Amino acid sequence: MKWLNALLIFLPLAVFLEITHGNPTLIFISACLAILPLAGIMGGATEQLAVRAGSTVGGLLNATFGNATELIIAFFALQAGKMEVVKASIIGSILGNLLLVMGLAVLLGGLKYKEQKFNLKSASTISSLLTISLIALSIPTIFDYAARAIAPERVAQLDVNLSDATAVILILMYVAYIFFTLRTHKDILGASDDENAHDEHDGPLWSVPKAIGVLAAATIGVAFMSEFLVGTLEEATASLGLTEFFVGLILIPIIGNAAEHAAAVMFALKNKMDLSMTISLGSTVQVALLVAPLLVLAGLALGKPMNLVVTPLELIAIGAAVLIGNSVVRDGETNWLEGVLLLGVYIILGFAVYFYPVA
Repeated sequence: MKWLNALLIFLPLAVFLEITHGNPTLIFISACLAILPLAGIMGGATEQLAVRAGSTVGGLLNATFGNATELIIAFFALQAGKMEVVKASIIGSILGNLLLVMGLAVLLGGLKYKEQKFNLKSASTISSLLTISLIALSIPTIFDYAARAIAPERVAQLDVNLSDATAVILILMYVAYIFFTLRTHKDILGASDDENAHDEHDGPLWSVPKAIGVLAAATIGVAFMSEFLVGTLEEATASLGLTEFFVGLILIPIIGNAAEHAAAVMFALKNKMDLSMTISLGSTVQVALLVAPLLVLAGLALGKPMNLVVTPLELIAIGAAVLIGNSVVRDGETNWLEGVLLLGVYIILGFAVYFYPVA
């Protein structure tokens, strides 16, 4: 994914436009394009640290920083009080990983290989977590609709209280999942993944200080670009004819996970479907069980309380994504038609979000 580095030219351009108070739309576009290579660099630095640290700690590092870019973007949106954008980006990440990333990987890999197999035991475990995540994210929304009929004057605070409690439980579930996969049931991922992951590491190893320095620099870059992106969001969306809902649900997740998406597709093209599924499904679980609750607790700390109540469209979209995602992984093998089905659902949802009316 070295070709992404060419987009680093937009980093100084975005800074220049911001300093000179340039066109907000150009700042927004430049910041979006600059985040793409920065996210890839963060992933590369994390991989270098993971190789140095060994399989257990390395797996934890990859799990921790897997969605760091999206978390940073959403944090700045949260700080700016754009709660609906934050929640849309959470839902969009889940939809993007389950439908777009896995769909592209399954389709392109399936066009090259008639059938591709992966570790069913690992996928089934993650599928169970996806179902639990759907239930956990659905309860605050259902609670909101039910509570409005009983105590409409208190429902806003009750939504926040429930979401705070749910966030803590989700994080504990994520910790249990990490402990399960990295300690008590390390073999659940299968030997092939570890071997493939080792084979896929090309080039010389960086020193730990270099890897940490690159990771820190890329993170700072993403932070600045995220602030620029959020700061120009209103003007840019109006100029481009988009809604903030569309940007949060579709655009931000694609930008934040572009490098990770490309990696999943490349592994599928190399017939290493275990790794491809680990990226798409594992990232989905991380968003639902770690990123979303961390943002809820961050809102509590910042004095900008956020709940997990979503729109009916978002709730149905998550349900549809989890349903078809579980259907695809249930037999431990994939073909190109399943990729078409996943992408078809994502495109339909994309149109629904694009045409969704603004209040």
